[in-house]
Amino acid sequence: MTVTSAATEARLVETRVYAPSTAFAAQANVGPDAYAHAAADPVAFWEAAARRLDWDTPWHTAHTWAPPVVDPDTGDLTTPRATWFDGGRLNVAVNCVDRHVAAGRGDKVALYFEGEPGDRTTVTYADLQRRVAQAAHGLTALGVGPGDRVVVYLPVLVETVVIALACARVGAVHSLVFGGFSAEAVRFRLQDTRAKLLVTSDGQFRRGVPTPVKRHADEAAAGLEHLEHVLVLRRVSDALGDAPGEVAGAPLPWTPGRDVWWHDVVDTQPTTHEPQAFDAEHPLFVIYTSGTTGKPKGLVHTSGGYLTHAAWAHWAHFDAKPDDVHWCTADLAWVTAHTYEIYGPLANGLTQVIYEGTPDAPHRERHLEIIERYGVTVYYTAPTLIRTFMSWFGQALPEGHDLSSIRLLGTVGEAINPEAWVWFRRTFGRDETPVVDTWWQSETGAAMVAPLPGVTVLKPGSATVALPGIDVAVVDDDGRPVGPGRAGTLVVRRPWPGMARTVWGDPERYRDAYWRRFAGHGPHGGYYVAGDGATLDDDGYLWVLGRLDDVVNVSGHRLSTIEIESALVAHPRVAEAGVAGVHDPVTGQAVAAFVVLAGDGGPADPTAHADDVADLRAAVAVAIGPVAKPRHVVVVPELPKTRSGKILRRLLAQLWDGQELGDTTSLQNPWAVGEVRAAVTAHRGGHA
Repeated sequence: MTVTSAATEARLVETRVYAPSTAFAAQANVGPDAYAHAAADPVAFWEAAARRLDWDTPWHTAHTWAPPVVDPDTGDLTTPRATWFDGGRLNVAVNCVDRHVAAGRGDKVALYFEGEPGDRTTVTYADLQRRVAQAAHGLTALGVGPGDRVVVYLPVLVETVVIALACARVGAVHSLVFGGFSAEAVRFRLQDTRAKLLVTSDGQFRRGVPTPVKRHADEAAAGLEHLEHVLVLRRVSDALGDAPGEVAGAPLPWTPGRDVWWHDVVDTQPTTHEPQAFDAEHPLFVIYTSGTTGKPKGLVHTSGGYLTHAAWAHWAHFDAKPDDVHWCTADLAWVTAHTYEIYGPLANGLTQVIYEGTPDAPHRERHLEIIERYGVTVYYTAPTLIRTFMSWFGQALPEGHDLSSIRLLGTVGEAINPEAWVWFRRTFGRDETPVVDTWWQSETGAAMVAPLPGVTVLKPGSATVALPGIDVAVVDDDGRPVGPGRAGTLVVRRPWPGMARTVWGDPERYRDAYWRRFAGHGPHGGYYVAGDGATLDDDGYLWVLGRLDDVVNVSGHRLSTIEIESALVAHPRVAEAGVAGVHDPVTGQAVAAFVVLAGDGGPADPTAHADDVADLRAAVAVAIGPVAKPRHVVVVPELPKTRSGKILRRLLAQLWDGQELGDTTSLQNPWAVGEVRAAVTAHRGGHA
């Protein structure tokens, strides 16, 4: 393959295909005509999707778009601006809760909650309506109104869903923060949004251990004059039966006047609430990109456009049915959960499972138990967890669990390795259910590339094609579409309803990060740059090659880390792999592969796996080519990951090169850093 120096080389070939079954296609929500209908008039298509919601006031202008153009006065680009359903007014919480109760479905289960210690709660739509009403009154009592910002620092709890919906009900703007983040990360979000309220808990359960949270919240909130109150939920103390003012047997830090209890402020309120409607462009939430490097960006999502995209996409690519039991395993602070665990499924009136804990608490079969207990029909999780299950369970799931309720599987977070995709379908899906691989981002709001399960022929490892109403392309450095098999930059060529409108408080950063590079291209005046490299195959299917900076440049050959990882995971000895480019005096960069072996965390002595290492290097050479053969293969017990499950490849490179690391406490598994460092040290000591 001939490539330019700026292109990533796409080499891995996947030939397996899975067509929809006749039975599934016959009952699917969306048929093949949706693509032509959307292509003929994309704005009219999204208007039809918006009419699936309840609007207090219809919109007068479906869509406006002001692309970035050169300002004649300053010579710089203007900041782009999009609107959807301008003039329309709605209430997001009413669309997610009240309208289902009004339609006579109040007794339907909205949420099955399971806590990590084993406590369980069933919440119907009528229950949820009452709880949201009380929380909305509670927000008002604390002086929170339309446009005010509320930072929510909670684990996966019913109350987390409730407070998000209550914010939407009163027009406040919520920003959910993962409950395991550091005080520094929470403080940044409080300061950046100038939040009026912080919602947190006395503690949370993490792998069976009650962990204090309030002291982190206090550290984050210290000295912020704009923060008026900290609303505290009794989670650990209630579960453990602690006395008031204690958590896990220790005194709970408390600031009188600022700190208030949830049970005092929320649970005492009336159970009915009169909502008001808000403009379609009214901000719904601010979600921050993971701040593993640099300053996180606070992406602003709006009410009408976002909910339209979220509700339609959930209904379409998950083929959502009224009797589904949907389980998205993401933490509620991630955009995955905003769209497919709060707003999308609730807007469509579904029943959901939400689980507080980790997959191995108290044992590795916890997810299998939960699927069986609640009869989960749609199971949506991350490739990293699928690969973890592969390492735990091998070629077959443990016996004794009935997963026959599952009718559809989904993956999200990063490109899934083809072998993990096939394993997921075979074990969880009985080798018959669709696997809906979704590509999207915090910035896009909802899925952009995903199969329609009754229409699309599936290919393991590919998110397939853009959803109806979405226009994606792979382009070269000049913005021209590349041909099949060529790699380039993934872009979106036309605005869409769920798109983030700006970066909170920094519209210039929004322009520069996403729109500057291809400003002026195409009929709509510019392309959105996703930051991912990708390629298209001969059928027009999209293959994501990873972040544009997740590329290894070996003697001028730009190689995709995702492809090398997939070649490694295809080997029966490998459960998971992370690939990074590391310094090499001869080739500039070399491929370093960090692998977790199936069923084996790996001893510290690197020579113990010499045969495996040789086999793995040879396997990559056969699957991709000799240039991609890893120079270094390091066996590690775990790979360091973000809280959303993405492998931190740059961190792996830093560990190999012995660089200083920043704060790693916000990782999903911070202990993995020390384990990888020790493995690198052993590897270097074992051989050159």
